[in-house]
Amino acid sequence: MTSKLLTLYGIKNCDTVKKARRWLEDHGVEYQFHDFRQDGLDKKELTGWLEQLGWEAIVNKRSTTWRNLSDKDKAISTNQQASKLLLANPTLIKRPVVQSKNKLFVGYEEDEFKQL
Repeated sequence: MTSKLLTLYGIKNCDTVKKARRWLEDHGVEYQFHDFRQDGLDKKELTGWLEQLGWEAIVNKRSTTWRNLSDKDKAISTNQQASKLLLANPTLIKRPVVQSKNKLFVGYEEDEFKQL
């Protein structure tokens, strides 16, 4: 079995993730889908994302989960604080997270996908 060069992380019922998956499939891009809810979230991988992009790019402050957090939990100022919060609440991660051999980005922008 060959491994896919692209992994798309998200939640399968998220509309943005559905759009991204549809785009990849329509353009014949092979990918592996990793569902945060079903497959969990790897701390080491999350730490890498935070180091590359910063917590501000990864934390979804428009989510219902964010709105339901306490003010104390919302007071993030470091990647380490964000990591703890995201591991406990994976639905706080902006979706999708797309990781290829040499590229990492968050969200669905068709221009970014065309570069894949």
